[in-house]
Amino acid sequence: MYNAKYIIPGILFFLALAFVPVIYNQGHVFEVKPELPKDQKECVLPTTEMRDKHMQLLNEWRNEAVRDGSRIFINAKGQKYVKSLTNTCMSCHPDKTKFCDRCHETVGVAPYCWDCHNLSPNQKSPIPPVASAAAGGH
Repeated sequence: MYNAKYIIPGILFFLALAFVPVIYNQGHVFEVKPELPKDQKECVLPTTEMRDKHMQLLNEWRNEAVRDGSRIFINAKGQKYVKSLTNTCMSCHPDKTKFCDRCHETVGVAPYCWDCHNLSPNQKSPIPPVASAAAGGH
C-alpha cells in the first residue's frame, strides 16, 4: 500500500465520524408522551398498540369505510366505534398540536391525514361527501 499513511487515518476518521451519533445517543430513548385528556381512560385499542400501530389502523379504517362501506369498528372488548379520524379520534384528542404534532415532529414524519380531514368534528369538510357528489349526476 503506497498511500497507507493517508488511507488508514482517513478510514479511522470516517469510522469515528460515523459512530459519533451512535455513541452520543447511547442509552437515550426518544419517547414522547402526548398530552391526553384528563378524563380519558382508554382508547379504541390499548395504548401500546395505538402508539405502535395507529397509522395502520387509520389506513384500515379508511379502506374499509370508503371502499367497503364498513363504518363500525368493534374492539377486542366488544366496544363499538365509528371509523372516523375526525369524529372518533379527535373527539377524545381535540388538540392536534399537543397530541399528534408533538410525536410526529419528534420522529420526523408528516402524515397526510390533514390534507383531507378537519381538525375538529364541528368544522365543515372542504371536500363534498360522496353521496351528494353522486346525486348531482356528474
